[in-house]
Amino acid sequence: MIIRLVIGLGNPGLEYEKTRHNAGFWLVDSLANTFTQKMNWSIHFNAMLTRIGIDGQKIWLVEPQTFMNFSGQSVSSIAKFYKIKVEEILVVHDELDLPAGSVKLKEGGSSNGHNGLKSVTDSLGSNNYWRLRLGIGHPRMLNIQQKVVDFVLQNPSKDEKFLIEKSIKNCLRTIHFLCQGKFEEAIKHLYNTR
Repeated sequence: MIIRLVIGLGNPGLEYEKTRHNAGFWLVDSLANTFTQKMNWSIHFNAMLTRIGIDGQKIWLVEPQTFMNFSGQSVSSIAKFYKIKVEEILVVHDELDLPAGSVKLKEGGSSNGHNGLKSVTDSLGSNNYWRLRLGIGHPRMLNIQQKVVDFVLQNPSKDEKFLIEKSIKNCLRTIHFLCQGKFEEAIKHLYNTR
């Protein structure tokens, strides 16, 4: 089993581009920039799609354009059309429960209140896909008196952005392992780069 579909979760539009909630888009953009010389995005299934090659494997990169709460519509349509199994899907998303710069990889589990994940799980009819959780911190961790919904839709501070971008660079090697079906190595790599 290998990862064949990498989904970045976020919200479309310039006003959301640099917000914490778009960390999944940031990683997918970084993958596309690293593994393609020419950006060749197309719009299908209410999503931006491009295909890259990693270690001899062809991988679809996807950024749903339906807004976070409806991301699953695009994911399930793409997986069905390209005959991609749930276990071959990696969803990359922002994670409030991890400090900025932290990353965790896991298969399955609950949505933990993340509406994008809830939509993906509902649309796929399964939660057995892989998740790459990019820490963005929580207002409580930062002693900020702010609602979570407002926090995720704001730009991170300069220091937070640096940490998130550094974690995304570390994740690129992790993606290599996932595209080779080396899931244990991917988890060890993330653990060793903390």
